[in-house]
Amino acid sequence: MEILSGVGAPTGRYCNLARLKTRPTFIPLPKGIKNGLTPRRASPEILLCSPGYPDNFGDAMTQRTTPPFRADHVGSLLRPAELAEARAKAKRSEISPEQLRAVQDECIREAVARQESVGIQAVTDGEFRRDWWHIDFLSGFDGVTLSTGDAYGEAKFKNTDEQPPFMLVTGKIRRTKPSMLDHFKFLKSVAKRTPKFTMPSPAMLHARADRASLKKTYPDLDEFWEDLTRAYREEIADLYKAGCRYLQIDDTTIAMMGDPKVQEQFKKLGDDPRKDNAMYAEAVNAAIRDVPEDMTVAIHTCRGNFKSTWLASGSYDFVAETVFKRLEVDAFFLEYDTDRAGGFEPLRHVPKGKTVVLGLVSSKVPDLEKKDDLKRRIEAAAKYVPLEDLCLSPQCGFSSTHHGNKLTAEDQWRKLGLVLEVSKSVWG
Repeated sequence: MEILSGVGAPTGRYCNLARLKTRPTFIPLPKGIKNGLTPRRASPEILLCSPGYPDNFGDAMTQRTTPPFRADHVGSLLRPAELAEARAKAKRSEISPEQLRAVQDECIREAVARQESVGIQAVTDGEFRRDWWHIDFLSGFDGVTLSTGDAYGEAKFKNTDEQPPFMLVTGKIRRTKPSMLDHFKFLKSVAKRTPKFTMPSPAMLHARADRASLKKTYPDLDEFWEDLTRAYREEIADLYKAGCRYLQIDDTTIAMMGDPKVQEQFKKLGDDPRKDNAMYAEAVNAAIRDVPEDMTVAIHTCRGNFKSTWLASGSYDFVAETVFKRLEVDAFFLEYDTDRAGGFEPLRHVPKGKTVVLGLVSSKVPDLEKKDDLKRRIEAAAKYVPLEDLCLSPQCGFSSTHHGNKLTAEDQWRKLGLVLEVSKSVWG
């Protein structure tokens, strides 16, 4: 059995990653996969009667019973003061790793309980064990090391001098030990609701790592993707065995590629940004190729989130037709909290039956959005994606790095409460 790859080609969860070509190319599927080709089941829903709100969009709404949920969130939460203090002490070797873990455990227990008390169905560990949302996970693989310096060009966070460390690919990528499996196991042990695990997209290593080191270690880019996506499949397989049924892949390249400055930065590296879009989508597809039918896979994208700053501006027009149609995920979490994201028109490219989680509530500012404004924006998005295929969330996490955004913990919980309240008003 073969699949068609290349520009304009159909894709599937079980497709191979292939070098992007200007003409379609047939690539054989791995042995044993053929019999596993089945359409993914739609998320079951319960039909509810309209609660009678005068501004409801229809006479009957549905409440989702599997993820993503009508009221959802991206994942990271502001670090409690005691956790930030323990992290600083651990960096100075004033407390042991075991002592730090004990503080993390207790803070995660409290964060999970608070999420559940707010009424959010999907709960996370707040990424409390991470310093950086993407770097900590990727550096858990053999072959990825960290350094400091200026490797990002124009793709920097605005209005701040501090930038993340950058990744070097100094050896062949292997998963000789789990990267964050223990993180999920602990989360599941304390969660009463659906535990959600987040990980960066494999695209983030190619997009954000030092390109010279990557090329030196991997002269053949296909080998790089084969090694990296194999490591992802191994991690995801163990997460599934541990009980994970809700996985979110975070990928800033989707949203950021709409910014001409970011496109120019990739061109300076010798890339074609449009081909990178397709290549990154196929990397994600390869990473989730073996995901069982009862695991929901969502992808989240934003334009950067670091101490309430951002990396890029631009609509989804540049990527929508390629990325929305190619990615074999169940749902898209999309940043839409400011004008920097553009309009909802690109959502017309989202395939029928896929879910779009509208990131309309800002995790960057303390000001609470107006409910009527959020409802109007949901109604506007429903012109391009059916209302039954929409959900609501903040545009990103509240603390993608250990620093956190510029709002308080109470602001954070009010924002999540607002998401829940508006979702109930719209969908029942």
